[in-house]
Amino acid sequence: MSERHPLASWLRLTLTPGLGPANQRQLLAAFGLPDAIYAAGHSAIAAVVGSPAASLVLDHDAGEAVDRALQWADEPGNSLLTLGDAAYPAALLEIPDPPVCLYVKGDVSLLSRPAIAVVGARSATPQGEANAEAFAASLSAGGLGIVSGLALGIDAAAHRGGLGGPGRTVAVIGTGADRIYPARNGDLARRIAAEGAIVSEFPLGIGPLAHNFPRRNRLIAGLARGVLVVEAAVKSGSLITARLAIDCGREVFAIPGSIHSPVAKGCHRLIREGAKLVECAEDILEELRFTSPEAAPARDMGPVEEDVEASGVLSALGHDPVDVDTLVHRTSLTPEALYAILLSLELEGRVARLPGGRLQRL
Repeated sequence: MSERHPLASWLRLTLTPGLGPANQRQLLAAFGLPDAIYAAGHSAIAAVVGSPAASLVLDHDAGEAVDRALQWADEPGNSLLTLGDAAYPAALLEIPDPPVCLYVKGDVSLLSRPAIAVVGARSATPQGEANAEAFAASLSAGGLGIVSGLALGIDAAAHRGGLGGPGRTVAVIGTGADRIYPARNGDLARRIAAEGAIVSEFPLGIGPLAHNFPRRNRLIAGLARGVLVVEAAVKSGSLITARLAIDCGREVFAIPGSIHSPVAKGCHRLIREGAKLVECAEDILEELRFTSPEAAPARDMGPVEEDVEASGVLSALGHDPVDVDTLVHRTSLTPEALYAILLSLELEGRVARLPGGRLQRL
């Protein structure tokens, strides 16, 4: 083990199986730096965390894992931040259980810049993904970083939007920083590592364990000034993130949706419980009283200008999913004429087909 490396004792502490973050922070509070913990002896350590944990601290050989982490940190673009590091994000010190060590790929400074979390359903609607990307792009253009969890659906759309502006984006992941999950977001993850930042509190090699994802949600909430929930079912991890944000004293925002949509019900519940209903990015910037003179003005989220030929069909579509038969009835068009207009609108990205043959306006 590279015992003389300044991070070696920090890594040894965090890579001791069974010790747990709470015990790690207790020991740091009692002794200061990790080197002082290992110099204290069994009885002194046991007085803080108990005899079994003291034995773990002193007896476990974490040398191989420590060396692996140090080698990873030496690679270009990789960083390790500890609670003792001046670059550790101050926002995480405000949450009840800040990680002792963070593994970061990309621009470490983004973790300390003003940001907002944008989260929502993995099985998002096309409109939900479009909303997430557009809101994130406007907020990033306004100077706010976009924090999300690299999941499919809303998270991925939010990251794409954030990368388009000076605020950029931070992905908080529930695996080791050397793993990409889900694999379908591999290209996006590599772009975030190059242009934004990916952060994890979990040791290298840790795969997508289910219980780690709710845990990472507190970091998504903690790094941000507020949380925007775009789409969420009633039983959703996004609602967990929103409640963690409230516990941290952060603002919660929600976009309303159709009363018939299952992925709008979570947002509606949050709004009933006091979350702020938002219709455009400016609503969030004003509520946070955030201005960035260096950033470009936030993009207008107003409706796309409609051409005359398609306006009637788009108006008949409304904003809820609808089947073709209903649309024929609403427009009084022949099926052939309607299909021709719908095809044109699909190619323009203004209408999307949903499972079951339904259509939705974007």
